[in-house]
Amino acid sequence: MLTTNQPARISTNPDYKYVFVCGLARSGTSMLGRNIARLEDCTGFKNTGALQDEGQFLQDIYPVAADLGGAGRFGFDPRAHRTENSPLMTPENVARLHASWHAYWDKSKRICVEKTPGNLLMTRFLQAAFPNSYFIVVKRHPVPVSVSSQRWKINITSMHSMFEHWLHCHELFEQDKKYLKRVYELSYEDYIADPARYHAEIAAFIGTRVPEPPKEDKFYYVSQWRTPAGVRVPEHSMEEVSVAHNRKYFDRWSKLLKNSFFKSYYLYITRKYEPRFAKWGYSLTNGMANGGELLRRGSKTYGIIGPLYCFGADVFFFCWRLGLRLKARAKQGIKALLPQFVLMRIRQAREEASHDQKQAGARSRHA
Repeated sequence: MLTTNQPARISTNPDYKYVFVCGLARSGTSMLGRNIARLEDCTGFKNTGALQDEGQFLQDIYPVAADLGGAGRFGFDPRAHRTENSPLMTPENVARLHASWHAYWDKSKRICVEKTPGNLLMTRFLQAAFPNSYFIVVKRHPVPVSVSSQRWKINITSMHSMFEHWLHCHELFEQDKKYLKRVYELSYEDYIADPARYHAEIAAFIGTRVPEPPKEDKFYYVSQWRTPAGVRVPEHSMEEVSVAHNRKYFDRWSKLLKNSFFKSYYLYITRKYEPRFAKWGYSLTNGMANGGELLRRGSKTYGIIGPLYCFGADVFFFCWRLGLRLKARAKQGIKALLPQFVLMRIRQAREEASHDQKQAGARSRHA
């Protein structure tokens, strides 16, 4: 096992810089990572076929977040927090990781950009593996992060557990940060308010500049879960940002607090986590006219009942996850019984449907 004082002897090209975009899932890392990769002399992953072109899917050195519980849970697995002392930090593994990612980076560019949400908990590991590394860390309000992630069928997790995960991961990063040489931090909220400012600051931080926007541009598709056709993004132009995405999640959270059948549970966790998120500059009653009243109402559920709400929520979501896993195993069993030509025909039909959906989407956008 390696230690900080005994780093692996890694042969790297000093001309390369490595930029790692870090932040929890649904924190804007994908868009930010692609925009950084559009800066001059920068190259990122694209057209890889992997979900969101994330580096975690293009290597076999460490387990992906889904193997550790998925978004909203992976950080609780001790294996997710990787440092320079990780048993994975061997010269052989580092060489394989470099080879895996350099196979997708444009070799004519010297600034290599990689984005994976799990990077937030492995900055020290990446710094040891890629000595000339830079870290861009984006933080987003816990309500949009948790509400949007909870709605994924692959991430059935109670809301209070999502909140706890947000805090746990960011607290671990705060501990790791003092070991890092080059870190740039920003919030999603500030970024969408003035993206040009942050593009310029990040460009200066990594030693490049923002290019002039092209007069014409091409587009490509980024694979994304729940969107079979993928997300259409520009090749060179910076992607536009919008405050609307944040607003819809706050609206949903407000309805959960005020109108949900389980609002006592949501009021309880609001009261419980409000002081802890306040230390990070966030409020769970953000923008609500009667936020103070909601917190006072939540105080009535303290004591024995509040923890029971959380226990019930955890049991409910555990059963839901278990049901989904059993369903997936049943599908795998059925596939094992089907002849290969039938499976091939099903696969072809899905690919044709996905292709038709892409074409229909393209026609509607150009109409």
